[in-house]
Amino acid sequence: MSFVLGITGGIASGKSTVVNVFKEKGFPVVDGDVVARNIVAPGQPALAEIAATFGLEMIQADGKLNRKKLGALIFQDDKKRQQLDKLMNPYLRQQIKAEIAAGKKTSPLVVADIPLMYEGHYDHYMDEVAVVYVDFLEQKKRLMARDLIDEKTAEVKIKSQMPLIEKKKLADTVFDNTGSKAKTVQQVLNWLAVHFKNES
Repeated sequence: MSFVLGITGGIASGKSTVVNVFKEKGFPVVDGDVVARNIVAPGQPALAEIAATFGLEMIQADGKLNRKKLGALIFQDDKKRQQLDKLMNPYLRQQIKAEIAAGKKTSPLVVADIPLMYEGHYDHYMDEVAVVYVDFLEQKKRLMARDLIDEKTAEVKIKSQMPLIEKKKLADTVFDNTGSKAKTVQQVLNWLAVHFKNES
């Protein structure tokens, strides 16, 4: 039986630091962001639906999704953003489930890196969910440094997501990334040592 560990966090919480430990150990990782990009590749049915719903101007001359145009449209309009989420959801869910199933055939542990784990109810497909946590002030500081943005912009970006403190309450496991990268990596290695003694 293969074990599915879901990993989620927030913007600038350091989720990739945690996920990279599993990658380096050779465990398959299903990346929700990569899946979301793949399902809107040229020729994919989700892309055709976006064009049919939001207009052909959402497709560039090379047949690819015009992310800038779509982003500008949904950023200003909550209804349109919800419409897009609803449209993408079945394709996203189907592909994530398919990739988890494929990973289970080859590995005792599959990691599913899904930003909207709780919001999209993907936690139902996981055996355990780990949240990569940092406190709000640390998250804001890191985001400002990473994206070179001011405090107000950083706060707006963070507040557009489910608060990490809420995710932390729902989590089965918390990887606290408020300290150094080395400390965070050690927490992941400890988790692996408990769950997969012979694998890592």
